[in-house]
Amino acid sequence: MSGLRLAVSWLTVLPVRGPDSVDRAVAGRAIALAPLVGGLLGAGAAGLLWVLVWAGASAALAGLLVVGALALITRGMHLDGLADTMDGLGSYGPPERARQIMKSGGAGPFGVAAIVFSIGVQAFSFAALAEADRWFAVALAVTVGRVAVVLACREGIAAAPDAGFGALVAGTQPPLTGAAWSVAALAAATLATLNHWQGPLAVLIALAASTILIRHTVRRFAGLSGDPLGATIELTVSLTAATLSLNL
Repeated sequence: MSGLRLAVSWLTVLPVRGPDSVDRAVAGRAIALAPLVGGLLGAGAAGLLWVLVWAGASAALAGLLVVGALALITRGMHLDGLADTMDGLGSYGPPERARQIMKSGGAGPFGVAAIVFSIGVQAFSFAALAEADRWFAVALAVTVGRVAVVLACREGIAAAPDAGFGALVAGTQPPLTGAAWSVAALAAATLATLNHWQGPLAVLIALAASTILIRHTVRRFAGLSGDPLGATIELTVSLTAATLSLNL
């Protein structure tokens, strides 16, 4: 239970106290259980979206409010990680300089643009799914974002220098854990669309893109840190929701 409590305390603002002592073993269990927290967040997002539409809000407004609610319940950490990662990638400096920019606390033009784009894609995608009464697809997109985190922390990924969070979670996930969650996401995705193939395709595209992003950031920043994990979540949710919303 220590891993689950830590996962909830890390990934949400819910009043759940994590264990007093956190080492790589406990951190690894928390990352392995991150998709369960994603399922909880996804169910809440789908439920809130349904309530807002039922109450008379337009689909576009409801989608935007749900994205805002997700940002609030996750402390905005993932959007912050997205902005810092994009600013670091856009610096074109050596890894040390890129990591310094990521830790600066401000948001540069690349970061601001990434946040606006991510929020827009998710909000409009959620709106389209709401108009089609596809609530499960909304929950799935949010959940798959946390599956990507498990894959990002797979064995063989090293932590970036001076990365406190990265040092705890990098390389903690055996291949079987990532494979199990990926298969579960693909299986669940068959229920997200009427044609039964678009959902798995959306998951495959999103997880492949997140894997490419992590590989690039690990090479660019000389290891894994917390910011690219946040960027991975936002990218995966956006791609999954956008592909699911397409009228194929």
